[in-house]
Amino acid sequence: MPEATVATVADDDPGRDLGPVVARAVRRAVAARAGADDPDGVRIVSVRRLSGGASRLSWMVGTDPGPAVVVQRERGGSAGANLPMEEQAGLLRAAHAAGVPVPEVLASGRDGEAGFVVLSVVEGESVPRRVLRSDELAPAREGLARRAGEVLARVHRVARPGHRSFRPVDPLEQMRALADGLGEPHPAFEIGWRWLAEHRPSPRPDVLVHGDFRLGNLIVDRRGLVAVLDWELAHGGSPVEDLGWFCCRAWRFGSPQRAGGVGTVEELLEGYEQGGGDPPDEDELRWWEAYGTLRWGLICVLQASVHLGGHHRSVELAAIGRRAAECEEDLLQLVDGPSDEEPPEAGAGPGPAGPHDRPTAAELLDAVGEHLDATRRAGEGADAFGLRVAGNVVATVAREARLAPELDRRRAARLAALGVADEAELAAAVRDGTLSGPHLHRAVRQMVRDKLAVSRPGYWHGDG
Repeated sequence: MPEATVATVADDDPGRDLGPVVARAVRRAVAARAGADDPDGVRIVSVRRLSGGASRLSWMVGTDPGPAVVVQRERGGSAGANLPMEEQAGLLRAAHAAGVPVPEVLASGRDGEAGFVVLSVVEGESVPRRVLRSDELAPAREGLARRAGEVLARVHRVARPGHRSFRPVDPLEQMRALADGLGEPHPAFEIGWRWLAEHRPSPRPDVLVHGDFRLGNLIVDRRGLVAVLDWELAHGGSPVEDLGWFCCRAWRFGSPQRAGGVGTVEELLEGYEQGGGDPPDEDELRWWEAYGTLRWGLICVLQASVHLGGHHRSVELAAIGRRAAECEEDLLQLVDGPSDEEPPEAGAGPGPAGPHDRPTAAELLDAVGEHLDATRRAGEGADAFGLRVAGNVVATVAREARLAPELDRRRAARLAALGVADEAELAAAVRDGTLSGPHLHRAVRQMVRDKLAVSRPGYWHGDG
């Protein structure tokens, strides 16, 4: 199951963190599964917070008698952005009936405005880097790409529900509406949109698309893939969307293997065909990989907006906003191919001190980052994952403090050479065709790599 983070057990009533409505649903579900008549005879003995996504909170809940269960609850600010929890519960039941490995739905409902589900526990590993590197899971990795293709073929045979998320939509128009609603200009995304519009493959019949099929949302044990999690982005669309998403660089987690970091595209598509799917050719798969890269970039912007808008303050969501530059680099590589041009290095110098004494702002941030890393390694009861994210944020800000004068100079020169005042004007010029051609692509890629020099140095070389 997802990686455990902060324990939230209260001595008097561990279930109080769930709220009375959810706690009662847990007791009823466990009692029903055990064949007991009285849910009041079930005690909640522990509640442990699990890492969750931008749209939900998750807990591992221990009960006596009965097995542990997983509770997922919609997070504030996510309403309308994802498939409602009740719809997800129905989808999980339908997927199980179609032979897709999923957790069993034990209960679902609403607590005020937030939906929730109670799920069975599926033993195994879901943390991507552990799946990719654990010696214990080496036997599972050998056939994991093929197994993923087979399971996706089953997903695409699940009957689509009647929810509005499953009505036919144009994927590019949908992403355009999302981008315009966010109001944050990205010239590299505009270049990607143009390429996608010019190279669109022939349409396929709509099927149920999982929408987030990748490591991190799959549970793996020594036997292989044992459960598909997190169906909140499910919708109707082309089946190749899921295959392209699985191949996006973001979901390889540093592995050179294109298919989800675990295998080759050939293995993925062989499994898909063996499972009854109609595999795409390379051009169609590449189009959907580019589309998925654009989509993940916009989701990064969206998730940061959840933090910035105050819906859910989170250092993780804040940090994700800077990952949009990675998607821009990946998208440009898919559209234009690789490039060897280098941005400036952050260097080891202290940076400008201004009117202040040393340590400079960058040096102070270095010290905070070292403290966060030491605290994480010492395991002082804090959320290790959150500390890792916070440490990365501090390092990003330190690099920005050192590089800002040079990056500002380069940015102004590029915009002036293109005849625009800022990124918003540049994005608009790309969209309406006023600017085009290799010189535009080269300038935009340089701007993206300057951003990466701050947020993820070396990413353009293939660093994971």
